[in-house]
Amino acid sequence: MNKPLRRIAIFCGLLVLTLLLRDNYLQYVRADSLKDDPKNRRVTIARYATPRGDIIVGGDPITGSTETSKSGLNDLKYKRTYKNGPMWAPVTGYASQAFGATQLESLEDGILTGNDDRLFFRKTLDMITGKEQQGGNVVTTLNAAAQKAAFDGLRKQGGKGAVVALEPSTGKILALASYPSYDPSSFAGNTNDDAAAWKKLQKKYNPNDPMLNRALRETYPPGSTFKVVTAAAALENGKYTSADERTETPLPWVMPGTRTELKNEGNIPCENATMRVALQYSCNTVFGKIGSDLGNEKMLEEAKKFGFDSEQFTPVRATASVFSDDMNQSQTALSSIGQYNTAATPLQMAMVASAVANDGKLMKPYMVDTLQSSNLDEVAKTEPEELSQPLSPKNAQILQDMMQTVVEKGTGTNARIDGVKVGGKTGTAQHGVENSENPYAWFISYAKLPDGSSPVAVAVVIEDESANRDDISGGGLAAPIARNVMEAVVNAKK
Repeated sequence: MNKPLRRIAIFCGLLVLTLLLRDNYLQYVRADSLKDDPKNRRVTIARYATPRGDIIVGGDPITGSTETSKSGLNDLKYKRTYKNGPMWAPVTGYASQAFGATQLESLEDGILTGNDDRLFFRKTLDMITGKEQQGGNVVTTLNAAAQKAAFDGLRKQGGKGAVVALEPSTGKILALASYPSYDPSSFAGNTNDDAAAWKKLQKKYNPNDPMLNRALRETYPPGSTFKVVTAAAALENGKYTSADERTETPLPWVMPGTRTELKNEGNIPCENATMRVALQYSCNTVFGKIGSDLGNEKMLEEAKKFGFDSEQFTPVRATASVFSDDMNQSQTALSSIGQYNTAATPLQMAMVASAVANDGKLMKPYMVDTLQSSNLDEVAKTEPEELSQPLSPKNAQILQDMMQTVVEKGTGTNARIDGVKVGGKTGTAQHGVENSENPYAWFISYAKLPDGSSPVAVAVVIEDESANRDDISGGGLAAPIARNVMEAVVNAKK
């Protein structure tokens, strides 16, 4: 071979090698990023070429699929449908041809479309038999009756708010409601009507922000419901050893380093009150002084055991609740009664009630029970997982007794259920510049059956900007909703 031909041959060989390297780079190194690229239309077409699998509650699907109208340029065959969409939106999220997917629809997209690697054998069998690929199912832990009670209660109240209910012994999420809400079906397609519906739901055009999942993503000052955490810290650190031991709480009590008295709401018996009486009447002075005496470090340690300062994954991500560090004694006092910088999601406060009800053991909250293939074979199952032990069993039972007093003859009497022991704590959290805005109404609670089991713990928060300020209270607005949710779960156990 002469020299020019040899050079041409070497050059061509290098070109072929470059093409092979580029091809392997695209197929193996860039495969996932190209597959997930929003500009890759083929992935979207494949996603909506067959009906999605369903999200299941209590054995019944709360989702479906329907054929898309063939008019226009839409080449996506199926779109998502939802049953009672606004009620279930905080659980399902949405799957939209135009706007993507969120929450379970996004996190479990592989199962729902049938593309998950765990469905390999199912896909292979369908390929061999010539059967059209089908999506699998996501079976949730939700209780339909509890969810309905939660959503109906919020809707009847008319303001903004959220409800979370947990099964204390396992961490299963039984209800997850947020209001106002939205119907994911309204923008599941790819038409001008879907785009208009989407636009109306955005916070820019709708200040009520219906697409905000208030149960998982919004934090509020928890107000007096946080006193349950402060009581737990007092017991766990040995400051007080029983519910009926008198506390060392003068009236008035001036916060350390200030000339400011910490006020109580009304003329209530808080001077040197026992922790039982202090929780019954919601004494700011008692729990503020406990937090101040224990100090920031010990209060923070206890709050973290309940889940504060950590994101939770249910598997949908929940915003981290906040208890600050590096606070002085007076700031710690205010934080210990659920004010100052303290902020919590409804999920977080349900976790607090759940840990107390479960004799001090906090279970990791979750909402997906099992994943199924299209022929209902189990692909994966969530096993209950202990998250922490905020309280010893002995101290948890002391705190249960205190919380039951709140419901029997304190601020939480609206949560009573005949034949069931209910423990609870109300909260009315101030917010706005110099507390100028209407407060948030909170209630956290749990129910115990005669056999000692605790099937449900609940947290409810209500934002009602239109209500008379004097009428807003956790016991008045939030406790009846919590009662109805607990009753729905208890009745299912009978």
